[in-house]
Amino acid sequence: MLRNYKFPNNTITRKNTSRFKVPDFADILITNHSKKEKKPSIRIGRGAFSALEGKNEEEFSVFNYLIYPKDVPKELHLSAIRYNENKGLFYVIPAEKQVINNALKNNDAQLFIVANAVQLFSQQSKFVQFIIELREKIGYQKIIYLPCVGDPTSFALLTYMGVDLFDSMAPIIDARNEVLLFPEGNYKKNELKELPCSCPSCNNTSPDEMSYSDILDHNYFAVLNEIKHVRNAIESGSLRELVETRVRVNPTLTAMLRILDFDYLKYLEERTPIVRKNKLLATTKESLFRPEIKRFQERVLKRYEKPNSAKILLLLPCSAKKPYSFSKSHKLFREQLFNTENPYVVHEVIVTSPLGLVPRELELTYPASKYDIAVTGKWDEDEKKMIRELLQQYLVINTYEKIIVHLPQAILDFVADLLKSSKITCIESPTSRESLDKLSDILKKTTDQYDFVESSRRMQENINSIATFQFGKEIAHRLLKDTRIKGKYPYQKIMHNNNQLGMITEERGLISLTIAGAERIADFGKYWVEIYTDFTLKGSVFAPGVKDADESIRIGDEIIVLRNNKVCGVGIALMNGKEMKESDHGEAIKTRHRV
Repeated sequence: MLRNYKFPNNTITRKNTSRFKVPDFADILITNHSKKEKKPSIRIGRGAFSALEGKNEEEFSVFNYLIYPKDVPKELHLSAIRYNENKGLFYVIPAEKQVINNALKNNDAQLFIVANAVQLFSQQSKFVQFIIELREKIGYQKIIYLPCVGDPTSFALLTYMGVDLFDSMAPIIDARNEVLLFPEGNYKKNELKELPCSCPSCNNTSPDEMSYSDILDHNYFAVLNEIKHVRNAIESGSLRELVETRVRVNPTLTAMLRILDFDYLKYLEERTPIVRKNKLLATTKESLFRPEIKRFQERVLKRYEKPNSAKILLLLPCSAKKPYSFSKSHKLFREQLFNTENPYVVHEVIVTSPLGLVPRELELTYPASKYDIAVTGKWDEDEKKMIRELLQQYLVINTYEKIIVHLPQAILDFVADLLKSSKITCIESPTSRESLDKLSDILKKTTDQYDFVESSRRMQENINSIATFQFGKEIAHRLLKDTRIKGKYPYQKIMHNNNQLGMITEERGLISLTIAGAERIADFGKYWVEIYTDFTLKGSVFAPGVKDADESIRIGDEIIVLRNNKVCGVGIALMNGKEMKESDHGEAIKTRHRV
């Protein structure tokens, strides 16, 4: 039954015995009853695990305990693996990195039960390493279950790492120890003067009056409430924000998140969309190391190509409103720029945290178009280091003949030595009349020294800059060869003769291809998905229809759909390339145009 059961993110399994009754919200039962259950169930029998929906016990038995010590000799783990071979849907896997390859060799199980999860969870580095390696080896479709691990403080982080199933054992054990669970932390009942909760068990009572069953009911309520928060965060694309909020209450969880960010950035980046609708809230130190932020920084340095006609670099501060050019302060800055006779010889680059540097052409792309930070005027040492390193590398890769710096003193204090011979125009506030007048004066004097740059030329170069950021330089140059740009910012079309190759919109800030545009760049072997020939492409492409895919694809990427190596559609990726290839259900591509 579990093979065909679609698990929601995340799922609660419930211990079902004569002493612990099943709560209504349980999705799956772990039980010692022999009778058939109404819900998907895993039965415990004589130390083994069995799925009893139409199968005999022997066929699905796993002769290995759910919990046994992690730190035992390797030989004992290998012995447990041999007992688990060919046992069907469930596999109890020792939480030991040195035997994981043996455990997963030719393993067709759908659900992996981590046998030593409680002990492993207390070893933060080993825990993160094991879960990441297990998830990468079993792929996207199979299920990881951590027995006795997980509470409202850790559900978000564990889900972010790739764990699917949690059980109710931890809330039961905590209730026995008179511990009440909350997303903000766990407290013994004698530590609480009053109950910060209005669930049925906490309402109209005091902590010292709560019985074991009252605490257990409260813990169930807290668990269900947090699982709903996690599911909503997954749906809205804001799981990372929830993770950063929850880990603050537990140093071990904070350490795990930092280990993830520093040691497993590639793992996180593969699973992080390149666009999203929600605002990115950068309110913690961990926000500096988010995968989408590191990816943005890397693309600016390694992919992005600045407008060729831009000879003057103008460094500007960020604004509270995004995109920047829609803000009051940047309208003032641009007013000074466009009061000159030669504005398009100037290249605007915004200096900001947590992104570092944002060229004006990229202000519509995520996360530059949708982020918010706490503004205090004080710069953290990590922010200073990040901006200095990015600015230094950027100026090595991109050369300018003149640099104008319109940044507040708080930023100048830690970047001035990198900007020697530059013109400083900011006096106190960047938007003061004195600062704006000086900016206007320096811009006019400097731009007059250069040949005039046509707006049409600069518009073409700006679109090229976006294309290099999105696709890389070679693909961008091919796509834009012999084209012209039509339309008014931020809605612009890429035209070749009378054929439209693509379009940029405010919503995505990236190029959306037409069939003609896809055909131009299809032979580069990037951003492609090959589909099977046994169905007609009418709407979205679902995972079973994907024959092969470029593994560099990320959720939100522009995709070229191929059939028999010929372009038959374009659209947006709803899975990354690896997931498309591995999955047997789910929407893979939302198609826009079809042949």
